[in-house]
Amino acid sequence: MIGLLLLAGGLPAAQTTPAAARAVVQRYYAAIERGRYRTAYQLWNGASGKRCAAFASGFARTAHTRVVAGTPTDGEGAAGSVFVTVPVTVTATLRNGTRQRFRGSYVLRRVNGVDGATTAQLRWHIASARLRAV
Repeated sequence: MIGLLLLAGGLPAAQTTPAAARAVVQRYYAAIERGRYRTAYQLWNGASGKRCAAFASGFARTAHTRVVAGTPTDGEGAAGSVFVTVPVTVTATLRNGTRQRFRGSYVLRRVNGVDGATTAQLRWHIASARLRAV
């Protein structure tokens, strides 16, 4: 039987790696591609600075999205949190057929395995994004 290393709050250690942070970015764009804006919005864990309806309306003209997520940086710690930067190239196709391409990065955050941290706090979520048109 294979055992899982669990952190405080019951989260498998594999879900705390930089690769797991990269997977969050990929899930984010998969949700947008499927029109599941609430799911994408929730990956921000409140850090988007928008209400869900405003977030969703930002994609009203978007027909398709695709992300190529690069190798994440090793996590940096700060005051009980870990941050990972994931470089991305995003291609979007608008409903009118216009194609857009962006490069930049997403910063993901999670609470480090501190006593009392909940499973939700231990999971990666998007803290910020920097994208520019190319």
